[in-house]
Amino acid sequence: MLKYALIPLLPFAGFLIAGLFGKYLKEKAAWFPIAGVVGAFLLSFSAFLDVLGGTVIDENLYSWISIGSFSVNVGIQIDQLTAVMLMVVTTLSSLIHIYSVGYMHGDKGYPRFFAYLALFTFFMLVLVMANNFLVMFVGWEGVGLCSYLLIGFWYEKKSASDAGVKAFVVNRVGDFGFVLAVLLIIATFGTLDFTEVFAAVNTPVADVTYSLFGGEIAVVTLIALLLFLGATGKSAQLPLYVWLPDAMEGPTPVSALIHAATMVTAGVFMVARCAPIFSLSEVAMNTVAIVGALTAVFAATIGLVQNDIKRVIAYSTISQLGYMFLGLGVGAFSAGIFHLTTHAFFKGLLFLASGSVIHALSGEQDMRKMGALKSKIKITHAVFFIGSLALAGIFPFAGFFSKDEILWSAYNSSDLGRVLWVLGVAGAFMTAFYSFRLIYLTFWGKSRVDHEVAHHVHESPKVMTVPLMILAFFSITIGLIGMPGALIPHANWFGNFLAPLFPHAEHAAAESHGLERMLMVFSVLVALAGIRMAYSFYVKSTAIPGKIVEKFQGTYNLLLNKYKVDEIYNYIFVDGLVHKLAKVLHSIGDVKIIDGFINGLAAAIGNTSVQGKKFQTGYVQQYAFAMGAGMVVLVGLYYVLK
Repeated sequence: MLKYALIPLLPFAGFLIAGLFGKYLKEKAAWFPIAGVVGAFLLSFSAFLDVLGGTVIDENLYSWISIGSFSVNVGIQIDQLTAVMLMVVTTLSSLIHIYSVGYMHGDKGYPRFFAYLALFTFFMLVLVMANNFLVMFVGWEGVGLCSYLLIGFWYEKKSASDAGVKAFVVNRVGDFGFVLAVLLIIATFGTLDFTEVFAAVNTPVADVTYSLFGGEIAVVTLIALLLFLGATGKSAQLPLYVWLPDAMEGPTPVSALIHAATMVTAGVFMVARCAPIFSLSEVAMNTVAIVGALTAVFAATIGLVQNDIKRVIAYSTISQLGYMFLGLGVGAFSAGIFHLTTHAFFKGLLFLASGSVIHALSGEQDMRKMGALKSKIKITHAVFFIGSLALAGIFPFAGFFSKDEILWSAYNSSDLGRVLWVLGVAGAFMTAFYSFRLIYLTFWGKSRVDHEVAHHVHESPKVMTVPLMILAFFSITIGLIGMPGALIPHANWFGNFLAPLFPHAEHAAAESHGLERMLMVFSVLVALAGIRMAYSFYVKSTAIPGKIVEKFQGTYNLLLNKYKVDEIYNYIFVDGLVHKLAKVLHSIGDVKIIDGFINGLAAAIGNTSVQGKKFQTGYVQQYAFAMGAGMVVLVGLYYVLK
């Protein structure tokens, strides 16, 4: 089974070849990362079949750290959860690599782009295959590094370099929580191995409490909350979501890779992997569910009015990640991972399709400068429509099955869960509205395309459209692997596959399947109402949005400016904490204390030397006089002291 160690190593080999020899290989360099990622996909599929057959792989490759009784190995673990993630990551990454051949054609950083892309895939695979927290952390930090490199890929553009730095810095805040959690795990359990830690959380070893802010908190709760802090950074949840919309500054394939298959799913995966820890803490579980539900609604409200085609999809990503955490927080771990899986395909499709639109319009991303494109880029329109139906949760597209399972699990969990269900349904309405607002503004209605650009509108090449069609196929069909029991009994293959890991995660139906079916119909009707409203606003009666904006100008500006959260963070942390604190530290610490001490010491030495050199006159008679005077003094002291 050691052959599966090649799964991350093949993309890494592609990174090395493209990175070291890209200067000489030029555009041929792309095929080495592509070969590496496709090879990783084939091995992942083989591993998936092994797990499907009942084999779980947990092997150490070599000893990394050994200090007394504490040791950490570099090892791999491939169980049901890892097998799902391997298939998602390698499938999406392979398609995105191939798509990028057409999208990035002619870019001067072409080999470097594919090197970074392969390195990103390598670190994500390390993260999901790790069998202990430290190796997971290596992959965790690696995807953070690669996000910085890829978001700021066009570093000559200030907005891109700033976005890369922003992603890197914001993620460090979450990573601080992850590091504290890892240290606390070591202090509590004496090991970082997943199997040993998860076995120990139910033993007296974990019966430890700490005093925190005047109260007592169980160590398991503290560990879970710190881990979740890390997840809020990587998976862009409140309040650490602000880096993700700016990540749109990177090339579109980067957006697809970050938002669909890697990076943002890392936090969801980590919480699911640590289900034995989270499930022991009601406080942690409620925190995950509440933050997820609030993020889903919060991001959806911003997405309602954005005009950049990629930013609309970016805010939908934040919102959908919120649904995943809502599922995890109410104990439906497999439902959360199921939504991660379906979302990867339809969100990857939407981002790559938006890239096809941008490619057709010579780089234009503002939907106000689009319109009437469906007859000119028919394939892109068709796949975009499919992806939007899946995102909106329309039956029988993929998003329907996974989102409905999360909503049903929330409704069926507790009184708090029913409140969160209301928020989830509200988010579903807004999701459907902004998804089809995007469709209608981009592809329907009258053309608002610049006259010069309109002459060059064309469908993307096959190297781009074929991956789009493959993703569209999965956006239609992938949801069928999680068919709810309310429709077809015992047909939820996905839930059954993950059942060995999450035996207590799926709440038994405390109420009838009839109620579940009623809630399904209701959620679809809510989504259809959102689509119908978007049609009325942007196709049938296009004057309505302007009238609403005029009437609710303040609310519209607040949403358009993203609640001014970036400005608030900038005022408090950048201008306040960084600039003003740095100014104080400079004026007091550097100038007065450090410079004052150093300069004062130098001045004292200088004055001493100036006075001392006066004794060095060069006159012999003065030296003789000084010697005589010295002798007199010494003789005098001798008789006095005698």
